[in-house]
Amino acid sequence: MGWDRRVEGQDLRVEGYVIVSAEGMLADANRAMPDALRIDGDQRFFRAALNRCDLVVHGRHSHEEHVTSPPRRRIIVTRRTAVLAAHPQETDATLWNPAACSFEQACSFAGIHTGTVAIIGGPEVFAAFLDRYDVFWLSQAEHVHLAGGTGCFPDVPLRTPQQILAAHGMRPHAPQRLEQDVTVTPWRRSKVQ
Repeated sequence: MGWDRRVEGQDLRVEGYVIVSAEGMLADANRAMPDALRIDGDQRFFRAALNRCDLVVHGRHSHEEHVTSPPRRRIIVTRRTAVLAAHPQETDATLWNPAACSFEQACSFAGIHTGTVAIIGGPEVFAAFLDRYDVFWLSQAEHVHLAGGTGCFPDVPLRTPQQILAAHGMRPHAPQRLEQDVTVTPWRRSKVQ
């Protein structure tokens, strides 16, 4: 079983959200998101997007850091659970081992069958959904440099995030400037002809 298996009766829209440095890094060499990437305009964009989502998916080390985070329904990707489990401390969180069951099964366990799912990282989680995204919101802080950091996808910096998204059938649409030197570009799945 894996990430791409569909369950009948589910209608899930999958969106990715990340902010990266000029080199495509989402974290520094210590695997921590630096303050330089905590940009007010992007934070407002990110919070507003998550407020519209029905479910947030992230790895054990990725999380939101604002007051509206705890009540969000979420799936935490981890190999530390056999299949699926309710999070022992967070009432709206599900622990999911993707090697043991499908994403749709995890969504059903979490009580989500329709709606928008926000994927917020880390790199392996972002990469696992490359063939599933309806849109991937790539924010880039052109003035921030994190050489030697952690890329938003495992193949960064060998390839840019843009090259990786394009290789998975996604195309950029008009970018939006969030602040000086910070843009967000929606990458949308190309229509099959």
